[in-house]
Amino acid sequence: MVNLQRLESCYQQARDTLLEARHQAGHWEGELSASALSTATAISALSLVRSHAPLEDRRGLLDPERLDELIERGTRYLLSQQNEDGGWGDTTLSYSNIATSMLAVSALTLAGCEQEHRSQLEAAEGYLESEGRVEGLRKRFGKDKTFAVPILTNAALAGLADWRDVSPLPFELACVPQSLFRLVRMPVVSYAIPALVAIGQARYFHRSPRNPFTWLVRRLAIRRSRRLLRRMQPESGGYLEATPLTSFVVMSLASIGQVTSEVTVAGVQFLDKSMRDDGSWPIDTNLATWITSLSLKALDNGGEDLSGLDCLDWLLQCQHLERHPFTAASPGGWGWTNLSGAVPDCDDTPAALLAIDAWRRGAGCDDDSSLQIDTAAAAGLRWVLSLQNRDGGWPTFCRGWGRLPFDRSGTDLSAHVLSAIQTWWNDLDRLQIKTTHCHHAVERGFSYLQGQQQDNGSWLPLWFGNQDNPGDENPVFGTARVLRAYLAWDRMADPAAQRGLDWLAEQVNPDGGWGGGPAVVNISGQPTVSTVEETALVVETLVGAWPLEQYQDIAVQGIEWLLDAVETGRYLQSAPIGFYFAKLWYHERLYPLIFTVAALGRAVTMLPDKQPVVAATEACS
Repeated sequence: MVNLQRLESCYQQARDTLLEARHQAGHWEGELSASALSTATAISALSLVRSHAPLEDRRGLLDPERLDELIERGTRYLLSQQNEDGGWGDTTLSYSNIATSMLAVSALTLAGCEQEHRSQLEAAEGYLESEGRVEGLRKRFGKDKTFAVPILTNAALAGLADWRDVSPLPFELACVPQSLFRLVRMPVVSYAIPALVAIGQARYFHRSPRNPFTWLVRRLAIRRSRRLLRRMQPESGGYLEATPLTSFVVMSLASIGQVTSEVTVAGVQFLDKSMRDDGSWPIDTNLATWITSLSLKALDNGGEDLSGLDCLDWLLQCQHLERHPFTAASPGGWGWTNLSGAVPDCDDTPAALLAIDAWRRGAGCDDDSSLQIDTAAAAGLRWVLSLQNRDGGWPTFCRGWGRLPFDRSGTDLSAHVLSAIQTWWNDLDRLQIKTTHCHHAVERGFSYLQGQQQDNGSWLPLWFGNQDNPGDENPVFGTARVLRAYLAWDRMADPAAQRGLDWLAEQVNPDGGWGGGPAVVNISGQPTVSTVEETALVVETLVGAWPLEQYQDIAVQGIEWLLDAVETGRYLQSAPIGFYFAKLWYHERLYPLIFTVAALGRAVTMLPDKQPVVAATEACS
């Protein structure tokens, strides 16, 4: 059995570290990994702005000296991240891949580095050749044009690809009403409409369609679709607060004479503000709302009184209360950040619903706060219920959009929504939400999860991966997340849940943890290396199923692994398990810490003879 004193000590250490990581305003902000991919796209965008900007009437564009500085610092960082095989990975912990490597070569070419860094570019060319260049890129992304077309556009703008390799995008479709987007078979996912317009126009201008009717239709759609670009651009200038998406828009517009347009100017200003001190760009500004929600729920697992934490107002203010201009989403959802580029989605919304539920159960929650929470919860629940797809699952942003990756229903999203509904189940009458409606949604949701279970008993998530697994999939994350929904609804006796638990137990690594690929050896033939994130996720799930004796020994192994990680400081080491857009990797500085607190907190409160915990407010004093 676990040494309870050691468990309590490690939990308190991790919990205190998490509390100390808060922003001075009371919430958590975290820090996304630096991204070679994002850095490459920003360099390309700024280089094309520099080369196309008129000498006069810059209308707010950065001065030439500032552009030179940003490009120079970015290229220094990018060159420092080249791997031994000549390629680049998305993050400092990522393996080389064809997408990031092609973007890096394009960026360095546009920045004028061919002569000064010839040897590094020659090594990169060798890597691209070994990966199949254009065909290798298409193989990586399949039918999804969301990322393949922007990468090839970037290469064409650098003179490294033929415009014939760039699929023309029907940007005229962006002119139809947003409510009809899901009916017109968009070739990109819902969040990529700005790229559809800007890149589609770049392809149109650099290689016009031969069909005169197509040429005319797109010609007539140019101005109207550009106005849509401006309407969709947030106050910060960064679409989705994302460097890659914003960069693709800026570079495309700059290449067709739109370098001084309002969209381009605002995008450049966003890139200027987003660069980090080391010369890199992250994939997104931050995940503050998501990180705060996860942190509150993690502390709740340990029985902490959250009402003393000054972050409720901040989290409630992150809720979107108006129809969103980007996806036309109804009011009521939460996005991943409090910044203007966020879009409400079906992972951050259930996370926030679980967090405000945890906060309201604190001793210091007064009547006014309870009323605010109820109002927010009612709107949030109605929002997620309205997004349920016909297949019974939940998508990320838009109901019924399509079947492209990151637009279809996801098991991790659906399980998260089901857990949130259960948390508020006893309050539905007070919130004026029909129980019969929710009951039907829940049953359809579990039917969807059952249908998505793999033959081996696992589930595959939508927004998280593992670079050591075939297809970059992360069934450990997906299975642990889905089983949380079964636990929340007391459905662990369901055969699907039993198969999932059996599969998780079989995936334990020789070191007692989870992650790093298959449980025996990795692609190099060496024993797998467990990750903090995946181990903590599994431990939290197995501890929740503690009455099932057959999993207790495995759970104890995982707890011991986490305790050792805390005592040695390894619990703060991040792993690239996150997906952002189509297979764009990231890691988040606070993920391993948050997941560790959640797992050990669950163990502290669930194991027999548990020790008393210290309230979060005491730990802050």
